[in-house]
Amino acid sequence: MGKVTGFLEIDRHDRTYEKTELRLKSFKEFIKPLAAEELNGQAARCMDCGIPFCHNGCPVNNQIPDWNNLVYREQWEQASINLHSTNNFPEFTGRICPAPCEAACTLNIDDNPVTIKTIECAIVDRAWEEGWIKPQPPTVKTGKTVAVVGSGPAGMACAQQLARAGHAVTLIEKQDRIGGLLRYGIPDFKMEKHLVDRRVDQMASEGVTFRTGVEVGKDVSIDKLLADYHAVVLTGGAEWPRNLDVTGRDLDGIHYAMDFLTQQNKRNAGDSEDTAAPEGAISAKGKHVIVVGGGDTGSDCIGTSARQGAASITQIEIMPKPPVKEDKAMVWPDWPTKLRSSHAHDEGVERDWSVLTKHAVGKDGKVTALDCVRVEWERTPDGRMTMKEIPGSEFQMKADLVLLAMGFLGPRRGALLDQAGVELDQRGNVLANTVEYRTSRDGLFAAGDMRRGQSLVVWAIREGRQCARSVDQFLMGSSTLPR
Repeated sequence: MGKVTGFLEIDRHDRTYEKTELRLKSFKEFIKPLAAEELNGQAARCMDCGIPFCHNGCPVNNQIPDWNNLVYREQWEQASINLHSTNNFPEFTGRICPAPCEAACTLNIDDNPVTIKTIECAIVDRAWEEGWIKPQPPTVKTGKTVAVVGSGPAGMACAQQLARAGHAVTLIEKQDRIGGLLRYGIPDFKMEKHLVDRRVDQMASEGVTFRTGVEVGKDVSIDKLLADYHAVVLTGGAEWPRNLDVTGRDLDGIHYAMDFLTQQNKRNAGDSEDTAAPEGAISAKGKHVIVVGGGDTGSDCIGTSARQGAASITQIEIMPKPPVKEDKAMVWPDWPTKLRSSHAHDEGVERDWSVLTKHAVGKDGKVTALDCVRVEWERTPDGRMTMKEIPGSEFQMKADLVLLAMGFLGPRRGALLDQAGVELDQRGNVLANTVEYRTSRDGLFAAGDMRRGQSLVVWAIREGRQCARSVDQFLMGSSTLPR
């Protein structure tokens, strides 16, 4: 695959960032793509490793060595065809996927994996520029109708696959625009929303009908959908945020991360302040910001706060600081636990680990500080990690704005799940297996984070595609859709 000796002759190069002082002036994407000639060389590094462990790392089953080889041979259009055969939206994953495929790459044994994510993004971006990506409407209509509830990556992938199979698909979204987490949870500097818009246009040309501003459970019942459609798919995501259960939590200035990020994305879309922030603006401008949580959402809050002009930004995490480098002999080709830094961590932030928030302190109803304590983690005889506070380690952090980015507990509780009446698993997600994706209620399916819990965009696309096949088989008795 690629050039037989390419990995010996060519060093790994990846995309670079715009200078920090320049990228902080806007919410636009700032990653600089590689030139075509350099991409050719990077693809040539894909070695004939015998067993492509990158396949093990890629949830959506991308045929990575195949399209690396096609790029090396400058067969870009064929590379796009191959890439799209497993992934409906490579421009999304090419920008926001953490690339577990690169962690699993054989060349990652010595920290020099193929730049898989960069090549993937380059293939699809060039395909759009060249006009190779076109609508794929079905040649035959089945007469079957499907409602997909939730328009994030799982819902979009499921709806597109089902429409291409000939079904009449309606994609229902409670927000005012299609895209779910892609639209309002991912900052524009990581992925601009015109990328979502053009996929929506493509899907519309393929026959998908969109209903925005419709909240299932409130504006229309599950029973009504099941009566009106031959099948219903729940892809509403995992929107139930983990709360900070401390005294002072109700002080003004403490907000969930998604509320903060959504407002800025709506502003970037051109919405008025009344539309973007009907319950009051959440702004980091001139404020001392504390981000509670060390994951990707926390990173997004850092980048957004920096662009809004925060006076200072501190990110705290309750878990201990991970190792800078993983033990490859122990973890490769699996996804390793190690210290991960994003572009946002170069944009002005202090990071601290093993920190537990005890109280939120306020004045006149507004948060002014967090009382914290340092903790240490110990492993019990049965292998579990337990936390205990370190006596005398209490300290206080100044805070005008606290953003809670501590993950999600599963699908949001409320009318939708109450009306659906489906069984939940032990973690509170909708119970359905990864073969049929059927819930405990006939004709009702579930996929994506609503089924599996908080996860990655690439997993959502995979589940949406696989669920579409199961729905197609349920409706028609068999299916030619890929898994």
